[in-house]
Amino acid sequence: MRFEWRIRRLVAAFLVAMLAAALFVPSRAAADDSLQALLARTSDQVSSFLDLLSETNCTEHVTQMKLGDSGKIVEKQEAAFDYLILLSNTGGDLNLVESRLPSDPKAKPKEGAPLLLSNGFSTLFLIFHPSYSAGFEFSLEGEETVNGRALTKVHFQHIRGTSSPAALAVRGREYPLDLTGTAWIDPATGVISRLDAQLESGMEDVGLRTLRTNVQYAPVSFDAMSQVYWLPAQATVEVESLHQHWRNIHTFSGYKRFSVNTKEQIAKP
Repeated sequence: MRFEWRIRRLVAAFLVAMLAAALFVPSRAAADDSLQALLARTSDQVSSFLDLLSETNCTEHVTQMKLGDSGKIVEKQEAAFDYLILLSNTGGDLNLVESRLPSDPKAKPKEGAPLLLSNGFSTLFLIFHPSYSAGFEFSLEGEETVNGRALTKVHFQHIRGTSSPAALAVRGREYPLDLTGTAWIDPATGVISRLDAQLESGMEDVGLRTLRTNVQYAPVSFDAMSQVYWLPAQATVEVESLHQHWRNIHTFSGYKRFSVNTKEQIAKP
């Protein structure tokens, strides 16, 4: 009787496992389909957003801080720039160049030792661009309501050895960054509302211990355009090297759209 009870229990457990598998597989497949559909919408948004961003300029306010052991600010510099992004696509390679011109050309350079320079973090949305998305693994992290909007959280993890949209420049050499983090995305439109990223592991061989960044996006509208675009509003970058600790805050405002018309004319011989 005892042996028969054990057999029945195993059969019951087997039936339960089969039922769980039958319920789980379609659910996982549905989740995969949902993720792929969301990534496709986000990729389309990022591509169109990038085209728009290359036709806009704004004011960038940069606060550079050096922190002490207790997190207290020991040195601080602030500056404002006319900011724009120049986009080119040469040989199929996407190339973004940030242009910064001092808002006040007459302003004198700050005295003292230079602080941390952090460029390009406003464009971390490139993680979802077709040029870079193949170098990341994505997974769903659930939903979160932010300011009354239900957003889907998508986790990303850079695949080592593949192209990365972020790099560390040290003494003229660039080291691609293996980033991991979370993006908050509108599931209906694919618009990114927030993006948090950090190094998967330290890079002590080049003096980098930790790097964390948070990018916030905000709705921006332009004259004669009915659509609202979510553009970078603030990027916070925090870096710890083996001996120092920095925090930079980039704030973007006053977006304006411009267009450039070119006309080619062949002169008569």
